[in-house]
Amino acid sequence: MKAVEPQEKPSQRDHQRETQVEQATEHALSRPPRAAFLQSFVYAFDGVRYAVRTQRNARVHLVLAILAIGMGIWLSISPVEWALVFVAITGVFIAEMLNTVVEACVDLTTQEYQPLAKVAKDVAAGTVLLNAILSIIIGLFVFGPHLLSLLGGLLHRS
Repeated sequence: MKAVEPQEKPSQRDHQRETQVEQATEHALSRPPRAAFLQSFVYAFDGVRYAVRTQRNARVHLVLAILAIGMGIWLSISPVEWALVFVAITGVFIAEMLNTVVEACVDLTTQEYQPLAKVAKDVAAGTVLLNAILSIIIGLFVFGPHLLSLLGGLLHRS
């Protein structure tokens, strides 16, 4: 007959987590649906603010996004070109924020070196890199012809 192992007692930390989840669920259910829906936007914007405030690369992307928008205004790009620029900007921010999520989750689960943790962080960082490269390519296709035309006009005047 196989010996039955005693079940581990839930730790104080597990109990606190369960209590917090129960309280959050009760709080969410006690609010009218519209208030809960609007509160979800507050949480989402908190996430965006957190990423920009704590992630250096997110701040770099923000500065580059502002420069791209300024260049689009200066060059009077078309609505389709604006759409491409905003897709590129948003794609990089989404990748950066998902990278932040992966890093936070990995750091939450382990503080010691784990090969799989490294893989998760490296792959997440790779998504940001690929998205940034794609955004540069989009920028070249959108802004390049306008800048070449402007440069050509300046060269013909001299």
